[in-house]
Amino acid sequence: MPGNSFGQQFKITTFGESHGAAVGVVIDGCPAGLSIDEEIIQAELDRRRPGQSEITSPRKEEDKLNILSGIFEGKSTGAPIAMLIHNRDQRPGDYSHLTHTWRPGHADFTYDQKYGFRDHRGGGRSSARETAARVMAGAVARQLIATAGIQIKAFVSSVGNVSATSDWRSLDLETIDQNPVRCPDPEASEKMIALIKTLQAEGDTIGGTITCVATGVPAGLGEPVFHKLQADLASAMLGINACKGFEIGDGFAGSSMRGSQFNDLFEAEMDPAGHPRFRTRTNHSGGIQGGISNGSDIVFRAAFKPVSTILAEQETTDRSGNPIQLEGKGRHDPCVVPRAVPIVEAMCALVLADHWLMQRSSRL
Repeated sequence: MPGNSFGQQFKITTFGESHGAAVGVVIDGCPAGLSIDEEIIQAELDRRRPGQSEITSPRKEEDKLNILSGIFEGKSTGAPIAMLIHNRDQRPGDYSHLTHTWRPGHADFTYDQKYGFRDHRGGGRSSARETAARVMAGAVARQLIATAGIQIKAFVSSVGNVSATSDWRSLDLETIDQNPVRCPDPEASEKMIALIKTLQAEGDTIGGTITCVATGVPAGLGEPVFHKLQADLASAMLGINACKGFEIGDGFAGSSMRGSQFNDLFEAEMDPAGHPRFRTRTNHSGGIQGGISNGSDIVFRAAFKPVSTILAEQETTDRSGNPIQLEGKGRHDPCVVPRAVPIVEAMCALVLADHWLMQRSSRL
């Protein structure tokens, strides 16, 4: 099974299954001497873990960080960094009814078609449980790019037809984690929570979007052809379970605009030494032009589909083609976006760390 690694200079490889012994990650390419705070990594795992509120999966996992290698006396050694969390609250019996049945919307059918064999316990490798490994790696990447002044904040910007204000700059992003839906718009967050609870009671699920903002990104990150910065960000986001859409800057709305409206015009101001510093008046392009960061905030959105496992009955067939009524079992989120916020931040950090390291080797 290829495709378990991500990145070039800052490269990660994840391993583990939803109901296996553990889920983990190996980071290769982290520079030696980086101060790494294990509490920051654990805090990000806590933001992603199940069972954290009444609108998330009730699965109870401590997700206790275990660092196996690559960090000594609080600093990276330059060797591969290996980390894992153990799966403690396993209930593989919840999935015994899926041995010969494919869940609608899940990867069950496609895994069988590709490999001729699958782990039906929660989806195995296709489970969102794997994203805990990305969050661990992303927390290290965040600490690396923080040395360059880069900060990342993501938040839930919509759930179903309930949306937060479209101007993220009017929101207090420091309040993102102050409510279970992780939306910094107080009025919208209450409506989002109410909608999720209503659908949860009906045995149904709902999708939503996450907006991510990266500040302090220097101009010059990204490659002009096959590793454009927005392309790698899109790959990172669309590689997250349940993510079905990506747009940066004005995104699809920009397709209906004129060039005179969309173009981000430059303006200059002098620094204390008398040298011009450039910035754009607007940010319709989301901080990236020609595949390379221009120094403006990077702003993008990721769209997530409804969780496929619903508790209401659905008509489907078993592997022999016999019609059946399938009712979801096990423990699942009624809406994935609140717990996906730290995953989006982690994947953004991995991309920016990768490109930051590549840029350091691009010029004298």
